[in-house]
Amino acid sequence: MGSDSIERFGKVAVLYGGTSAEREVSLISGKAVLDALVRSGVDAVGIDAGAGIIAALEALAPDRVFIALHGPGGEDGTLQGALEYLGLPYTGSGVLASALAMDKLRTKLLWKGAGIPTAPFAVLDAHSDWQRVLDDLGGAAMVKPAREGSSIGMAKAASAAELEAAWRAADVHGGGVIAEAWLSGDEFTVAILGGRALPVIKLETDRGFYDYEAKYLRDDTRYLCPCGLAAERERALQALCERAFASLGCDGWGRVDAMVDDAGEFQLLEVNTVPGMTSHSLVPMAALAQGMDFDALVLAILATSLEAA
Repeated sequence: MGSDSIERFGKVAVLYGGTSAEREVSLISGKAVLDALVRSGVDAVGIDAGAGIIAALEALAPDRVFIALHGPGGEDGTLQGALEYLGLPYTGSGVLASALAMDKLRTKLLWKGAGIPTAPFAVLDAHSDWQRVLDDLGGAAMVKPAREGSSIGMAKAASAAELEAAWRAADVHGGGVIAEAWLSGDEFTVAILGGRALPVIKLETDRGFYDYEAKYLRDDTRYLCPCGLAAERERALQALCERAFASLGCDGWGRVDAMVDDAGEFQLLEVNTVPGMTSHSLVPMAALAQGMDFDALVLAILATSLEAA
């Protein structure tokens, strides 16, 4: 990207940190993004997005915003709405798409209506018949807070007692809890940039599932790219993820997670509208497999904000 294009960005505010359970990851993502922009000659300033974020943005008066916030408050449409009100172009999905994608339950309901394959699920609450839910889901389930990311609050349950305990642990995060049928097949993730899928990454971990520790703390988690799928099957997964991303109205960039069920079919799990940008993160890996280094990726993501200018 030439200097003329970089000058078109003007002053850029990189928002990171925030107050969600994913704050620590966001701080790392934001610093990586900010450093990349500065290396590329962009006039960029970092802001830890706390309670005074609106005043901080009004004082800085940036031309556009790079959102590097993960989880509620930064990825769920609330910040996007504030930026719309302030008239500031920003990276990533808009208000409605961000809110939908942050809510795993409503994402799955929409996908079911659109005929997009997603793992069978149930909504859990204090009145759930734990054994019946487990039986309906095939005897084992993955319990998830409906509105958290980074695998926070997730647990596997293979008995009624484990299901109730997992619900109680997940429920403290607020926003509802769902249980998905346990999928034992391969796990994949597909990064989306400008509406197009990047090369698919296969995830392998020696832990029970791809949890927070496997994502951010372990050095033995394996990321395979090429992913090992036949070319035609990889393209089918990419097309499915592009369709799922668009079905929520998502824009700019993001990531769609998928697994394979016992029948060998892809089942989509969720969409991340502000994926991590850390040393362990998946979107930079996928971009590199397509010949785009980290700095070029950050500029490409920022360039999607020009469309809203």
